[in-house]
Amino acid sequence: MVRLVLAEKGISFDVQSLDPGDTPEDLKDLNPYNEVPTLVDRELVLYGAQIIMEYLDERFPHPPLMPVDPVSRAQNRLMLYRIKRDWYDRVDDLEGTTKAAASAREAFRDSLVAVSPIFEQKPYFMSDELSLVDCAFVPLLWRLPGYGITLPPQAKALQRYAKKMFNREAFSASLTDAEREMQSR
Repeated sequence: MVRLVLAEKGISFDVQSLDPGDTPEDLKDLNPYNEVPTLVDRELVLYGAQIIMEYLDERFPHPPLMPVDPVSRAQNRLMLYRIKRDWYDRVDDLEGTTKAAASAREAFRDSLVAVSPIFEQKPYFMSDELSLVDCAFVPLLWRLPGYGITLPPQAKALQRYAKKMFNREAFSASLTDAEREMQSR
């Protein structure tokens, strides 16, 4: 999601790919949680995807990815929190072939179907403009086939949204080679 924000804003950046089980000492020195993403911008070090995305939006204001008014900004932050808590925090439950994993995949799919009508009302996630919410949500949609989740016909509006977002130049530019292969399997 951070790479998507960088690409949408046209910010040049260097990515260092890491083996999650063997992080370098540099990361341990920069980030007390020893996790990614970690952003280094001159003397500033940030971690946590939402913090990094909001910083990038403020530091590089064009195009804006957060609304101007405080109420809409708060609503976007709340939706970012919900995306993390309701979906990203549950991704590990989708792994494997157990009954629990199958049940988690079904619940995950059903929660996505439940939000699908939102995409019939606005071109983006609860907005007329692309926002950080979209940047957080779309990478999750891209990974659905890898989790063994197929959206049913009643999620047609969400499927159209996903296709539109996947066709964005910035989205394509944000993908790693391994991420590109996720859709070709």
